[in-house]
Amino acid sequence: MNTHDSSPTVEITDLTKVFGTGARTVRAVDGVSLTIDRGEIVAFLGPNGAGKTTILDTLLGLTNPTAGQVRVLGTQPRQAAASARLGVVLQTGGLITDYTVAETLRAIASLQGASATRDLGALAASTGLTPVLHRQVGRCSGGELQRLRLALALVAAPELLVLDEPTAGMDVTARTAFWDTMREQAHGGRTILFATHYLEEAASFADRIVIIARGRLVADGTVDEIRALGEGTVVSATWEGLDEALLARSLEDSGLTGAVLGTALRGGHVEIRTSAPDDVARWLLTATPAVHLGISTVSLNEVFTSLTDDASPAQHAGQHAA
Repeated sequence: MNTHDSSPTVEITDLTKVFGTGARTVRAVDGVSLTIDRGEIVAFLGPNGAGKTTILDTLLGLTNPTAGQVRVLGTQPRQAAASARLGVVLQTGGLITDYTVAETLRAIASLQGASATRDLGALAASTGLTPVLHRQVGRCSGGELQRLRLALALVAAPELLVLDEPTAGMDVTARTAFWDTMREQAHGGRTILFATHYLEEAASFADRIVIIARGRLVADGTVDEIRALGEGTVVSATWEGLDEALLARSLEDSGLTGAVLGTALRGGHVEIRTSAPDDVARWLLTATPAVHLGISTVSLNEVFTSLTDDASPAQHAGQHAA
């Protein structure tokens, strides 16, 4: 890998992609700008039809932008895709079912030159394929097929690895094993860009999360920065005998009403969403009979739902803000 080049791995400027003509046009991507630096691990999130797959297709040179500019590894997407510097793992297709796993690896490696054929044993071991090398591709499980696609993408030791829903259809065990392998690859300094529907994958693996909705970039930052876009913090406690009237009256007397964004009461359990969690927690502990206090941030799932439902103009959360 070329680790000495300091230029960005991916540069997207005002990318727009429109499908169709006349009254039937669909603006799949609407003015997206994004820079991904070398060595970053970036997750693309978005609901179905959000535009993230169209963006990936543009990065891979599979579709041309209607407007804007895209550069990958310092060159045009199709040039990058044709080089050994870019590896791709797609959800389906591209495999000959009558070949064995080993035959598939050797066939693809032979197309990449002699240097790519030297360490196929090590590559098979690092991607968990050693036990199935002599199995026909058509007899492999979904998880094994994705591991094979990953190995094929890594044959030429690419600088950038692009994965589109890489664990779709995998069970929990296979998904965990796949990401263990990906963490090892990330430690080698590769830039990794992956699209996923699994929020927990993005939260546990990515350095940075990019959320796309209705063709627009609506959030960009670390997991903590994305979570911080949620409105308020939840302070919870057990308060026996509490009802809605008593809660409203107590909050009014506390002077904290202006900092309360919402409340939920279930039996003796109260949850207060607030912009001043320290003040609310102090009040609960010192001025009320509440016990078993808890403080939690808004969940990533709540933030994701809020951002993608609103589909508001781009919100940048952190150092990647433009």
